[in-house]
Amino acid sequence: MKTSDTAHNSNVIDLFTRKPYVSRDEARFIRLSLELDGIEMLYSNESNNDRLFSLKILAWGLRANGEVTGLVPWLNALIPCNEIHDPIHGRWEGYYDPGVDEIFFDAPMHKVIELETAAEYFDYICESPDEVIQELPDTLGTHAVFSDKEHKTLILQEIISWRLHNDGSILGMLIDPSKVESTPVLPGDECLYPAQSKNNFRYFFQHHIANKIKSEDPDALAAMSLLVEESSR
Repeated sequence: MKTSDTAHNSNVIDLFTRKPYVSRDEARFIRLSLELDGIEMLYSNESNNDRLFSLKILAWGLRANGEVTGLVPWLNALIPCNEIHDPIHGRWEGYYDPGVDEIFFDAPMHKVIELETAAEYFDYICESPDEVIQELPDTLGTHAVFSDKEHKTLILQEIISWRLHNDGSILGMLIDPSKVESTPVLPGDECLYPAQSKNNFRYFFQHHIANKIKSEDPDALAAMSLLVEESSR
């Protein structure tokens, strides 16, 4: 009797996530839903073993295999909260709802139901991996950080939206000023382009960190310089 791929994969552990291996197709995101009630991700790092830090969740994502997870702008991508396992930059510790002061580890059921229902209703048939199947506005004031090696400076640009493509990739969209035909610029506008397409793109930061960099906060600039140096090696 032939063993199915699913049964076989359940016995294989991914070294990075420490969970049963899931194929790329099964792991791809097929539907997103904004987090609008202030739920946060909790994380820790080796530098502060006795403390937990929080970061606002941008959205919840439904994978092709049915898993639902929170998504946050983290370093150079929008990534699942439960896949953050870097001891230096951060390790996922759970979700936190400040409204009821509750910590939990699975996506809220109302988000699971919303995503599953929407995915069933919007059952797209796409012709290419690059086809955009959904676009969400950025609600966190996320900024993309670019490095200008010639002038040794950092450039910050505000993310307008996030585009989910048929292959499951999620790209942060920026305004190309030379292509703006009307304002305000909204998700879906033709003047938008992905931050990740530029070679000097480095990281995403939520507004409170971006504002510290803009105001030339010494600690924020020092930390940012270290990150840029690491990414340039």
